[in-house]
Amino acid sequence: MEKGFTKKYFGDRAFYKLIFAVAIPIVIQNGITQFVTVLDNIMVGRMGTEQMSGVAIANQLVFVFNLTVFGCLSGAGIFGAQFAGKGDSTGMRHVLRFKLLSCLLISAAAIAALLVFNEPLLKLFLHSGSEEGDLALTLAHGKSYLYIMMIGLAPHAIAQCYASSLREAKQTFIPMIASGTAVIVNFVFNYILIFGKLGFPALGVRGAAIATVISRFIELLIIVIWAHSHTKEYDFFSGVFKSLRIPKRLVIEIIIKGMPLMVNEMLWSLGMTTLQQRYSVRGLAAIAGMNISSTVSNLFNIFFMSVGSSIGIIVGNLLGANKFEEARDTDRKIIALSVFSCLFFAVLLAIASPYIPLLYNTGDEVRSLASRFLIISACMMPFNAFTHACYFTLRSGGQTKITMLFDSCFVWAVTVPVAYVLSRFTAIPIIPMYIIVSSTELIKCALGYYFVKSGKWLVNIVK
Repeated sequence: MEKGFTKKYFGDRAFYKLIFAVAIPIVIQNGITQFVTVLDNIMVGRMGTEQMSGVAIANQLVFVFNLTVFGCLSGAGIFGAQFAGKGDSTGMRHVLRFKLLSCLLISAAAIAALLVFNEPLLKLFLHSGSEEGDLALTLAHGKSYLYIMMIGLAPHAIAQCYASSLREAKQTFIPMIASGTAVIVNFVFNYILIFGKLGFPALGVRGAAIATVISRFIELLIIVIWAHSHTKEYDFFSGVFKSLRIPKRLVIEIIIKGMPLMVNEMLWSLGMTTLQQRYSVRGLAAIAGMNISSTVSNLFNIFFMSVGSSIGIIVGNLLGANKFEEARDTDRKIIALSVFSCLFFAVLLAIASPYIPLLYNTGDEVRSLASRFLIISACMMPFNAFTHACYFTLRSGGQTKITMLFDSCFVWAVTVPVAYVLSRFTAIPIIPMYIIVSSTELIKCALGYYFVKSGKWLVNIVK
């Protein structure tokens, strides 16, 4: 029985070599990004609770944009990964054109919305109810940060179009280099512009936004220049701008299969933003503590997030090559790797939780809340790993409607209503409220197991 379990859930050396060849560059890229994000967050947090909260709220709105772009690229990427598995460069070129045009439209819509509605959106998160924080000052910092961040939206979206196409072709190293360079540039300029080093003025939150925008353009330049200078190896970049023509049939298929995924990511990100808004009802300290917790938790979540993301590439390639049983077996073993490995990181996070908030220039109330949020996040990490892997499994086979039901519909049908009722109709403190809302992930685990077990995702959509 033990041998059967091992054979079912664990692969051989060749299997892990393949998984890590795809996942490790993504881990390194995401690791650099999240580590520098934590350092950036600490630098902003050193200025005070209002500055940190204003930036956190503004970034929550940018988060919706980023996830909408991710959803668009994910929907089209289903076809890109399977075209890559099939060896169809023309198909990959058409998919890249679709990504670029769609993301430019999304960027234009996001900038227009944020220019018109920035203040009403920011005010949704500003509530009294804690001992710390000036709401008017928090709003001012959030607005000044957001105005500058809009400049970097389109460059970021275009860079992600190129990066996603390279990953679908199993080239994960260059996106890692581009992203890693960008976050280092962001970190350096954050230090210089936030605190006014090397003769520059101290710009505070505006300096943080300027540093981020500069890093977006650096990332774009690196990845675009490299892609168009390596068209012999990746010929789908060749001639991508000679025409904007995309076969009508492919556009329709991407929209049918991919649109639910884009809508899903947008709805899911809006759901997460709504949850933050519900938590904010308990006061500015809750937002500040949640900001510390989510930023640090994302650093510890890197491995399972990256391994889960590799499912879309590896399993997608196998499905495109009609290797269905191998795809099922590979998927099951990657899910096991994701869940088992994150138990280690969950323990590390729980151990570090009392000490991390001490790095921030904020009050005892915020630090206490952040520490307890981190412990809860550590407890939920294995469950989050499982549902994340299930999401990418369903997506790899083009099951975008089921993915939408499993992901964003669940958030809006279960998680958000629970948070709304608790915040609106009870006086329950923020910590037990957060525990109850987070525990809804257990229901999602059951749904994920059912959908993956059914095997309906074992489909070749680019025959």
